[in-house]
Amino acid sequence: MQTPVIRTDIVKRLKRAEGHLRSIVTMLADGRECLDIAQQMQAVERAIANANANAKKTLVHDHIDRCLEQAAHEPSRTANDLIREFKEVTKYL
Repeated sequence: MQTPVIRTDIVKRLKRAEGHLRSIVTMLADGRECLDIAQQMQAVERAIANANANAKKTLVHDHIDRCLEQAAHEPSRTANDLIREFKEVTKYL
């Protein structure tokens, strides 16, 4: 489970990208100029790329730091279980 700070940061980044997407929908519905829409699309592309790359990396690192460390102390978990989970989560980096 993510820490509240990590979760808040990720939500903030994704909401920023969501705001850009909503702007594009509104601009299209209002018949705004193509140049303005293209500029906003560029902004949303950057926001998504930044939010996704940073948020995803932060989420995976937090999982490794917290969840795998906690799982290592569970008697029912084997080293193979932990390695398998580590490999699974790192494929998203």
